[in-house]
Amino acid sequence: MGLQHWRDRARTLRREVYTLYFAYRDPRVPWYAKLFAGCVVGYVLSPIDLIPDFIPVLGYLDELILVPLAVLAARRMIPAAIMADAQARAEAMKDKPVNRVAAALIVVVWLALAGAGIWLTLRVAR
Repeated sequence: MGLQHWRDRARTLRREVYTLYFAYRDPRVPWYAKLFAGCVVGYVLSPIDLIPDFIPVLGYLDELILVPLAVLAARRMIPAAIMADAQARAEAMKDKPVNRVAAALIVVVWLALAGAGIWLTLRVAR
């Protein structure tokens, strides 16, 4: 498996995420599929990773394993006809969508973890 193979896989995954972006906004999609697909799309399109890439091994774990599995699970929840419509819209798309709400939620999670860490450190230091 060469570098071109991985580039092709990344391009395919990106197209799948864009397809999910249009699919989860479709009113015909069940609520649970909307919720899950929306979380997947929000995470992938967020400019901030929950696990930063500079953390060895774990930083890329989400992009290599978790995101593809989540995309696959979301695809299985959404009817094929809706996915076909969403795929056509994704292929015609010009600009990449960005999810600032997901980025804000990830920042809140990191701040909460930092706050909890500081609180625990101060509590143990007493």
